[in-house]
Amino acid sequence: MQFQWPMMLWLLLLIPVLVLLYVLAQRRRSRYALRYASLSLVKEALGRGPGWRRHAPPAIFLLGLALMLMALARPASVVTLPAQEGTVILTMDVSGSMRAEDLKPNRLEAAKSAARAFVERQPTGVRIGVVSFSDNAFLVQAPTAEKEQVIAAINRLAFQRGTAIGSGLLTSLDAIFEAADIESSATLSSTLPTPTPVPKGVYEPAIIVLLSDGESNRGPRPLEIVERVAARGVRVYTVGVGSVEGTVLHFGGRSMRVRLDEVTLKRLSEATDGDYFNAATEQDLHTIYQDLSTQPVFRKQHTEITALFTGIAAAILLAAAALSLLWFNRLP
Repeated sequence: MQFQWPMMLWLLLLIPVLVLLYVLAQRRRSRYALRYASLSLVKEALGRGPGWRRHAPPAIFLLGLALMLMALARPASVVTLPAQEGTVILTMDVSGSMRAEDLKPNRLEAAKSAARAFVERQPTGVRIGVVSFSDNAFLVQAPTAEKEQVIAAINRLAFQRGTAIGSGLLTSLDAIFEAADIESSATLSSTLPTPTPVPKGVYEPAIIVLLSDGESNRGPRPLEIVERVAARGVRVYTVGVGSVEGTVLHFGGRSMRVRLDEVTLKRLSEATDGDYFNAATEQDLHTIYQDLSTQPVFRKQHTEITALFTGIAAAILLAAAALSLLWFNRLP
């Protein structure tokens, strides 16, 4: 836990001062009682006495006061809160290997079907963008809350050549933060200042869902680019289509084996505190996208908890007052 105004914690020194004043007041009370002529008269005047109950309300009151003083320092902590992510970027591989027909009618069409179902499940207000990548990456649809536009963009995806996962990540990041402060694939040699990394465990209200079925063989290295993504607090959820063993693709009179680089996809998600999923069938793909609709709802974030401290302090102060009125018919 941290405090945004730590200097206010000096006010806690008032607590031991108040404790000292309370002790002195009790001693003064004892000396006043001893002025009676005899011990028997003292006992008769004081009776059995309230015992520990006499000190309970003041002690509880001081505890509540301490919490109230801590609230003035504006405490903050990393807590898990329900929140709907504001932006989702669907980053989809459209390389030639997506022609493989181990998913029907082929990998790309199966991925498009699952992506459309994912879009339909999103609540109103969530902005969705679409990025396609092959030997380069392109923003097919800028983030928007209009589902019809997103679905139309998904329908336009077509086969290309090459697999540039790093470029796909850069273009997705560019779509989230806009080109003004992000180095895109076209500006890798730019001298723009690097944005200040966010603290670990703090996330932007945005995620990237990256789907690929092959090994990156174009553009910047994905594991280097994902460091920039993590530094901006964006989580990446990766979906691998196919198997590590791969499958044989027949196209244009030629045959070639295409393999899934599952290790890289797992490392991309781990680096950003996201998750990796493998889709071996069409149903797997639909299930994964269905799960992604609910996974980002709860996220950890650095949140001020002053209201929590204030509420607990108020409850404790009220408890001290209630006990004092109940036992002694006066406030502490």
